[in-house]
Amino acid sequence: MATAFFAYLHFIAIFVLFALLSIEHVLFKAPLDISRARSLMITDIAYGICAGVVLLTGVARVLWFGKGAAYYLGNGLFHAKVGLFILITLLSILPTWVFFNWRNTLQAGQAPTPSPRQVRLVTWCIRLELLLLLVMPLLAVLMARGYGVIG
Repeated sequence: MATAFFAYLHFIAIFVLFALLSIEHVLFKAPLDISRARSLMITDIAYGICAGVVLLTGVARVLWFGKGAAYYLGNGLFHAKVGLFILITLLSILPTWVFFNWRNTLQAGQAPTPSPRQVRLVTWCIRLELLLLLVMPLLAVLMARGYGVIG
């Protein structure tokens, strides 16, 4: 039962992660108002928490509730998934940094005014994160079918 629960929790967290990132993409449009900027900050915090849940449930599945660490560590597609997760995490640093830097402006009751360059960079980071997130389930399906075994 625990195996099914952790698999379910892992999948749900991935779906929520994608949904939160989609929300960020929709909300991040210039010019910003205070309400949308606050929503972006809250959504980004939720995104970070959800990414942590994805990571923790994934580690739990590898170590205790999946096919065993040897299976995963001996699969090249698993390494690709981990690499994608790391790349997505690195890409998420820029939007998080931009949103975090708004806190003083918002506390002063003003709407943040990101530069056109910031808008472009953050938008493209979010889009690339979404695209890479779409690749991860394909890698998971291929792994489940026995592809990617090293050696």
